Amino acid sequence: MRAVISAIRAGVILALLTTGGALGAQETVPETPPEAVEEPVPQEVAPPTRGPITNLPLPRFVSIKASEANVRRGPSLTHRIDWVFKRRNLPVEITAEYGHWRRVRDRDGAGGWVHYSLLSGVRYVIVDADPLDVRVNPDEEAAVAAQFEAGVIAELGRCDIDWCRIGAGGYRGWALKTGLWGVDAEEVRE
Repeated sequence: MRAVISAIRAGVILALLTTGGALGAQETVPETPPEAVEEPVPQEVAPPTRGPITNLPLPRFVSIKASEANVRRGPSLTHRIDWVFKRRNLPVEITAEYGHWRRVRDRDGAGGWVHYSLLSGVRYVIVDADPLDVRVNPDEEAAVAAQFEAGVIAELGRCDIDWCRIGAGGYRGWALKTGLWGVDAEEVRE
């Protein structure tokens, strides 16, 4: 009896090997090689992605909460520290999430992984224009309240489509978004 079962098993295995894994299946040769088949191009832009941990939009801007924040090569304490952010309130952009870690990049595009406890949702921007006119009202004709140099970190307040209210060094006012890094061009804040 065992010999008969072994012979049947051997016959089934041989049949599977010779037919490509499926009994009675016939092998078909595609008319076009797979690399020549073109993928359809999506007609609509994909909606913004959301972080798998926080369900918040990616990318998004935050700031460095601590006076020193280690930037690591990967999302754990075992990964090497590539450099250290040494500027409190520095705006950074979160591009990915993994557990308690956030992949961030600064305005120069340098990035790495930072523990979430070192980040804050309080928003700041870096002045990119030199000088940046900070006006009393969100209007090109409004009086200039102050001028900020490039590199100044300013607290971010309300924003409309073209202007943001910012403050630094005791001065407050409205500045054009085009002179700031740390806020999206389409972002509106109340």
